[in-house]
Amino acid sequence: MTEEARWWQTPVEYIKGVGPRRAELLRLEAGIHTAGDLISHFPYRHLDRSRIDLAAELREGQAFAQLKGRLTNIRWVERGPHRRLSATLTDRSGTVELTWFQGLKFIRQSLVEGAEYLVFGRPVKLGYTFSLAHPEMERTTVGGPVRRLGLMPLYSTTEKMKKAGLDSKGLEAIIRRLLDALPFTFSETLSPDVVASARLISRHEALRQAHFPDSQESLMAAVRRLKFEELFFLRLQLLRLNLGRKQEKPGIEVVRVNRLVKEFYENHLPFRLTGAQIRVLREIREDMATGRQMSRLLQGDVGSGKTMVALLAMLSVVDAGFQACLMAPTEILAQQHYFALEALLRPLRVPVALLTGSTSRSARQEILPALAEGRLPIITGTHALLEEEVRFHNLALAVIDEQHRFGVAQRGRMWQKNDIPPHILIMTATPIPRTLALTVYGDLDVSLLDELPPGRKPVITRLLKETQRRELTALVRTELEKGRQVYWVFPLIEESEKLDYTPLVRGFEEVQKEFPGWEAAMLHGRMTPGEKEQVMQRFATGQAQILVATTVIEVGVNVPNASVMVIEHAERFGLAQLHQLRGRVGRGAEQSFCFLVASPGLSREGLQRLQIMSQTQDGFRLAEEDLRLRGSGDVEGTRQSGNVRLRIADLSRDLDILQEADACARAVLAGDPFLVSPLHEPLRRTLHTLRQAESFWKNIA
Repeated sequence: MTEEARWWQTPVEYIKGVGPRRAELLRLEAGIHTAGDLISHFPYRHLDRSRIDLAAELREGQAFAQLKGRLTNIRWVERGPHRRLSATLTDRSGTVELTWFQGLKFIRQSLVEGAEYLVFGRPVKLGYTFSLAHPEMERTTVGGPVRRLGLMPLYSTTEKMKKAGLDSKGLEAIIRRLLDALPFTFSETLSPDVVASARLISRHEALRQAHFPDSQESLMAAVRRLKFEELFFLRLQLLRLNLGRKQEKPGIEVVRVNRLVKEFYENHLPFRLTGAQIRVLREIREDMATGRQMSRLLQGDVGSGKTMVALLAMLSVVDAGFQACLMAPTEILAQQHYFALEALLRPLRVPVALLTGSTSRSARQEILPALAEGRLPIITGTHALLEEEVRFHNLALAVIDEQHRFGVAQRGRMWQKNDIPPHILIMTATPIPRTLALTVYGDLDVSLLDELPPGRKPVITRLLKETQRRELTALVRTELEKGRQVYWVFPLIEESEKLDYTPLVRGFEEVQKEFPGWEAAMLHGRMTPGEKEQVMQRFATGQAQILVATTVIEVGVNVPNASVMVIEHAERFGLAQLHQLRGRVGRGAEQSFCFLVASPGLSREGLQRLQIMSQTQDGFRLAEEDLRLRGSGDVEGTRQSGNVRLRIADLSRDLDILQEADACARAVLAGDPFLVSPLHEPLRRTLHTLRQAESFWKNIA
């Protein structure tokens, strides 16, 4: 192990200024275990300490101010049992008050009446003047030049850390000493061709300047270098995984027979395929014919026809004498898929079965032997398909819907259902921004359905306030009188002490009271599978006209006669989730509506998100906006499947750097796919180090 590698792994308690007690706090509160972790604890921003403010120019809400002036009127202020120390700082434009509440004796002894000071703190307006509480003070020479402090780093910390002297200033002092005492120069992780191509500063310079920059330009160059490095190795690893899978993993060669596919296409296809569906189906069939395992992500907006593509892909497999399965995360979604596939395959006499946790024992006794003997070519189901007793005769294609809802270990068990791993087609109905597609699903080939079937009318989306409740009721009643059906979605099931949202149960009672002439049904995740199925059947067959539900209906529910979606407290949902809910309507020929009911006291950000939702039907634009507004750590439905830990890059803001890093990684692998060139030794060494890291790659699947 090199000197640098040993230094990087030095336990944090052995760093000067830390010690055992502080080390324990750093571990528990900030996840800092080693010297390397400490150096990678980058400032969240820098304050410009080179500027001197004037007292007369201070403004309300200003985060920090730095002033130079003469200290006068040092005095004690007594108010009842409380005592504080105050002083006046005067510059050429006016005065500010300085106040201290703690450590008063020591502070009073250090202050010199009439001396000139450089003062730094947060200004707060009190009446007609500004006050700085517990400011940083530095005595200067009267009339002499001011020492410019430049850009000061601010580090994230916690209350417990602050009490132990590990506030931002304390961390700054420890990190500065650590870097000043560095006995070596940080080695390069990137190869010279990548550094030159991306026009990057050295890693050593970047790590120093990211903490203690010489200028704003130096800081920007350092941050760009570190973000690029992080995203470059993320892409390089994922691209190599994909390359290795294609070269090393054998797959079942699915030869084209086309008997069932042709008959279905010519005689039973319910609508004309879009150009995107034809293109994606060609990509899938070409993949499955190569003799290498396919791992492909099928990404499409609501209503783009993913299920039809999956059906035709499964028919291609059955045509060639193999089996296929479709796995969904919930019983409702699995049932929806089963009913849809069974109706479409009935004319072809291709049997299909459904297997879930609630499948009866007698049904299992029929399904499992038929599956094991190859008499059952297609099966749909939930995670029940992964059970040990479920065996296939020759599984060639596994379609996984909404992959992010399955754990990594669960998905891995599907790979073991055949001697040769089956081809994998992952479908997602949640449009994924390019940044997340490149990282979370970066080791997969991606097929994109970017067309909607012709003739579909856009869903009219309106944002309504609580005061417009009467108008909402009238609009819903009009649709019910036309014979249409309504979804009414609430975010909670029961009363909450913390959240003032109308719960589902009370909302159901209010809907029943408001629409006495129509039958309402209630659906939520705590119901048993049998209860859910009964409710859904009543709604699907039209026995119930209003379905009051939680987001359990977010995906998979398909009732073409439903033309209204009402979403209560819509600001509580992410844009992607709102888009999925809206996608439950607009599935028939009639005009459909989505009403977003906002709570009183809606925040500016909440209003902005709902306005975006009202203005566009484009799920990909909504996903990008959701990522931008909420940040990369809070995008629903994606983080579980690729929990990559980024220390400095931000997927919601760094798309341009990610795309540049992706292009560089592809260029490197195009010329040296196995990184055997001596030029790329730094890349090999860094990838090896990252693979040893506890959490960097283990969650990618």
